[in-house]
Amino acid sequence: MNSSTFHIAAIMDGNGRWACRRGLPRFQGHAAGAKAVRRAVEAAAADDRVSVLTLYAFSAENWKRPRAEVQALMALFEEHLCSEAENCLQQGVRLDVIGRRDRLRPGLVDAIERVEQETGCGRQLHLRIAVDYSARDAVLRAVADGPAADDFERALARATFADPTTPPIDLLIRTGGERRLSDQLGWEAAYAELLFLDKMWPQFSGRDLRAAVDELARRERRYGGLTAA
Repeated sequence: MNSSTFHIAAIMDGNGRWACRRGLPRFQGHAAGAKAVRRAVEAAAADDRVSVLTLYAFSAENWKRPRAEVQALMALFEEHLCSEAENCLQQGVRLDVIGRRDRLRPGLVDAIERVEQETGCGRQLHLRIAVDYSARDAVLRAVADGPAADDFERALARATFADPTTPPIDLLIRTGGERRLSDQLGWEAAYAELLFLDKMWPQFSGRDLRAAVDELARRERRYGGLTAA
């Protein structure tokens, strides 16, 4: 990987609506969404332009959903976390989970830590899954933890179990038709290009990810400066 590679992020929205429109239980949408995760990871790992892929799986606001749905989501996450560890190893994918862990089941936290350790040697792609993540909460916790400006970014990383050396997000994709960030990855996506898709996350394919990277490569990014004459 080199300095020209990108950090791509996706807000995986629309699983439940995808299922409901097909007369299926909402959980079937989440199961279909998990398959889309694999497609996105495989496409990113095979694309030398992508060094980091962040997938937003469960927000702090999602705790408001019915208890049964939350429990099913967490069980599905743990199942796929463990089952995909070997695939990550084979593809050179390092997997990390960012977000709060104090509200997760101890067994799930143990599984997260085990998979992070097992895949820590991956160099082809850094895959980050955001679980119980809130941009506002992360900033508030970081301020409480490290008020000095020089320490803020490291405090923010500690608050979200993130690697402080991870580059900021270059492109943030949101599926599901919504045109907002919804308190998701606000700090890391401060200068990100935005791409909103009407298709639901279970419909997202490796081709969609490659097309998004192609779109990013075409965009002119000035960061407040001027284009060279």
